Amino acid sequence: MKQRTITALLALIVFVPFVIIGGWPFKILVAGLATISLFELIRMRKNNGYWVSSILAALLLWVILLYNQSEIFSFLVLSELEIITIIILLLLSYIVLVKNKFTFDDAGFILLATFYVGLGFYYLMETRDGANGLSNIFYAFFIIWSTDTGAYLFGRAFGKRKLWPTISPNKTVEGAIGGIVLACVIAVIFHLIHPFPHSLLIVIGVTILASIFGQIGDLVESALKRNYGVKDSGKILPGHGGILDRFDSLLFVLPILHIIQFL
Repeated sequence: MKQRTITALLALIVFVPFVIIGGWPFKILVAGLATISLFELIRMRKNNGYWVSSILAALLLWVILLYNQSEIFSFLVLSELEIITIIILLLLSYIVLVKNKFTFDDAGFILLATFYVGLGFYYLMETRDGANGLSNIFYAFFIIWSTDTGAYLFGRAFGKRKLWPTISPNKTVEGAIGGIVLACVIAVIFHLIHPFPHSLLIVIGVTILASIFGQIGDLVESALKRNYGVKDSGKILPGHGGILDRFDSLLFVLPILHIIQFL
């Protein structure tokens, strides 16, 4: 517990200033975190030896993250979709070059993993660049943290019915509901301090949706780890696991908030 607390504090000390500064320092940090997360996910599947596919995955990830982020890429003749298409074709061609040792299923995993990680971190950048970007990012983080905290506290105190035992044995229905309740409480406090341009009822409704999807995001990564037989996505954060372990909920929450046009 002590190690987890120290790691969390150090991570916040490093991460929060970049969030506040924004701009390219924040984008570079996010791109780095996304790249580590992607390699953690690829490593889970143990596609050892196929470094070409990992390079193509990284290139695809950076196109998703950075292509539309600045006019610095305006010199490129090809559109984002055309670059993505070329990378996909190269990845499929690699299947032939290695005589099907790297398979179509492997290529499908690489593509889905890259979009899974890339889109979530892309919307993290989009949120920071948008109107009220700083407060919106803190709202999203507060909802995720309060959901995790509420789920842990309520689950420990009242948890009886398992939520999804085959994927995450320790999570309970009572904990999931407690996470939603605490997230709503925090959202109301946040709204009173820094009002959204929406009614309180809409804020609560959106928070419930975000809290649910945050928990789904956590369960998705738990399902991946259980499928590939690993405890954590990585070891970069002592006591917490990998980067993907810390951002799995955010990868679901921010895209949903943008889709419903709340942020």
